[in-house]
Amino acid sequence: MRIYKDKLTGDEMFSDTYKIKLVDDVLYEVYGKHVTRKEGEILLDGANPSAEEADEGADSNVESGVDVVLNHRLAESYAFPDKKSYLLYLKDYMKKLIPKLEQDAPDQVEIFKTNVNKVMKDILSRFKDLQFFTGESMEIEGLVGILEYREINGDSVPVLMFLKHGLDEEKF
Repeated sequence: MRIYKDKLTGDEMFSDTYKIKLVDDVLYEVYGKHVTRKEGEILLDGANPSAEEADEGADSNVESGVDVVLNHRLAESYAFPDKKSYLLYLKDYMKKLIPKLEQDAPDQVEIFKTNVNKVMKDILSRFKDLQFFTGESMEIEGLVGILEYREINGDSVPVLMFLKHGLDEEKF
C-alpha cells in the first residue's frame, strides 16, 4: 500500500486504495464515493467486516461523507471565499514548494512549472463548484486538496485533486 503525504506538513492526504488518475504529470485525481457509517469505523475497499457484529441500533453516532475525506481525516477549509483568495494561497504555496522540489527532485521542477498553470486554469474555471480540504493538522500553509463532484455514468462521483509534486509517497 502507498500513502501520499503532504510534502510540507507531513499530513496524510490519501492512499492507493482508491482509483487514482494522473493528469498531465502534475495532478492526481482520486475517485471516492459517498459513504455512511458508524463514527470511527474505517472500511477500506476489499475489507470484509465481521459477520458476528450485531447492529447496535440507533445508539451509535453515524457519519457520512466522502470516504477519502473520512478515512484520511481531511478537514474542509473555508479559507477561500473567492478565486482571488485561492490564487493568493497558490502563489504563496508555490514559493514554498519550488525550493523543496529543486532540492528533492530537480528534474521535476520544469515539468511542474510548465503543466501546473494549464491544469489549475482549467480547475479554477469551475471555482464555484469546488470544495477545499487540508490535512488533519488543518495547516493552510501546506497542500490544499480540491474536491468536485462529476457526473460519471449517471452518478455524481466525488473527485479529489492533489498536486503530485506537493506529495511524498510512502510504501507500507
